[in-house]
Amino acid sequence: MSLSAKQWLEAIHRLKLPDKFRIMNVCGGHERAISMAGIRSLLPDNIELIPGPGCPVCVCPEEDIYQAMQLALQEELVLLAFGDMLRVPVNVGKKEPRTLEQARSQGADIRAIASPLEAVSVAKKNPDRAVVFFAAGFETTMAPVAAMVKEGLPDNLFLLLSGRLTWPAVAMLLESVSPSDGEGFDALIAPGHVAATMGPDQWRFVVDEHQLPTAVAGFDAQSLLAAFYSVLRQKQQNRLFLDNCYPKVVRPDGNPTARACLDNTLDIVDSPWRGIGRIAASGYALKVEFQAHDARKQFASYQDVSRRRQGEMPAGCDCARVVLGKVYPDHCRLYGRACTPRQPVGPCMVSDEGACRIWWASGIREAAVAALHA
Repeated sequence: MSLSAKQWLEAIHRLKLPDKFRIMNVCGGHERAISMAGIRSLLPDNIELIPGPGCPVCVCPEEDIYQAMQLALQEELVLLAFGDMLRVPVNVGKKEPRTLEQARSQGADIRAIASPLEAVSVAKKNPDRAVVFFAAGFETTMAPVAAMVKEGLPDNLFLLLSGRLTWPAVAMLLESVSPSDGEGFDALIAPGHVAATMGPDQWRFVVDEHQLPTAVAGFDAQSLLAAFYSVLRQKQQNRLFLDNCYPKVVRPDGNPTARACLDNTLDIVDSPWRGIGRIAASGYALKVEFQAHDARKQFASYQDVSRRRQGEMPAGCDCARVVLGKVYPDHCRLYGRACTPRQPVGPCMVSDEGACRIWWASGIREAAVAALHA
C-alpha cells in the first residue's frame, strides 16, 4: 500500500540526514508543484531543492524566435506557435518588435495553438497559404510532432523545429561542475513525463557515471516526496540506484510507439540552448526525407547569421544561471524589479514552466516590494 504525502514527509523527517543535501528537480512541472504546495517550507532545513533546466521556452535559442518573427513579418504566411512562446523577448532595438506577440500587433498572422493537430487543421483550412509551425519543446512535445510528420503533412505546412532532449543538459551540468565548488547537487529528480515517453533508463547515467542518487517522479506531492525520500535513503545507506517513483505512468521501456515515431522522423543533432551554448546531441532536426517541410530549408534567407550569438540573455538577466541551478530566481538582479510577468525581460518569467514565473506566482515577491520602497 502506497504512503500518503503526509506519511512520506514524516518518513523524511525521521531520516538521519547529511548536514546539507542539494536535490535538483529537472522539470518545470516539478518546480511548479513544489512551489505551489509549499514543499520547501515543509522539508528539513538542510534539504535544498534546486530548479533545473526543464523549461523548453526558457532555453529556446534567441535566433530561432527571431527567425520565426522575421518569417511572419516578411512572408505571406501563417505562423503558429504554442501560446507561451508568443511573449518570449529577443534582444533587438527599441523600435523593432521584441516578441511574436508584438510582431502580431504589427500585422503578422501569428496564432497560438495548443497541439500539433491544430497545425494540420490550420494548414488544411488555408490551402493557398504557407503555414509554419514553430515547434519548441522537449521529448514529450516532439513525440506528437513526430507522429504528425509520420502520418503525412499537408504540402503547405512547414516546421521550424526548436526541439530539445532533456538529459544532455543535465549531463553537461554534471560534467562541468566540480562537487567541491559548492554549485553542484547531491541527487537528481528526473521528469516523469519524459520518462513516460523515453523510458526511465535514459537517466541511469546519473547513477552509473556520476554516483548520484536518482529517482523519477510524477507531478503531485505524494510522488515528489516519495522521490525525495528515495534519494535521501539511497544516500543514507550508500546504496545508489535509479528509482521509479511514478510507476503508474512510467513503464520500463517508456512508450515504444512514441519512441519509434521520433526515431523514424527526426535526427538528433548538436544544438544551441539560450544562455548556455551548444550542447552535443541535444536537439532534433527533420530527417532528409522530410526536409521538404523544413522551414529552415524552404525559407533559408531568414536565417540571419549575425544573430547567432550562442543564445544570449538580455543585459542584467540571470535566466541562464537560474536554468543551470546556479542561483535561485529571486537572486536575479532583475527579478521583481525590471522583470515581472507583465513585463518580462528574460524567458524564465514568461513560461508557466519557468522558475521565475513559478516563484512569482507562488508569492515570492520580496524583490518587488523592496523596489517599491527604494
